[in-house]
Amino acid sequence: MAATYLSKNRLPVCLMNEGGFIMGLAIIFALVTLLAGYATFAALKNKNILGIVFGGGTFLVIGWFTVMTILYQGFPTAH
Repeated sequence: MAATYLSKNRLPVCLMNEGGFIMGLAIIFALVTLLAGYATFAALKNKNILGIVFGGGTFLVIGWFTVMTILYQGFPTAH
């Protein structure tokens, strides 16, 4: 089954909402946030200071992007 594309920018319809924003961004941000949280926890267990700093910073920054993307663009829906 072929994906349905919009004629203007050739993105699949399932990744866009009615305003034309890419909804896959919220999913990618959420996955990166989950991985950064896991990395921070693993760095805490191993007492790795640099890992805690970078993992925690990534968790906070990308986590904030995730929250604001979902609040501003809405939660991605399945079609």
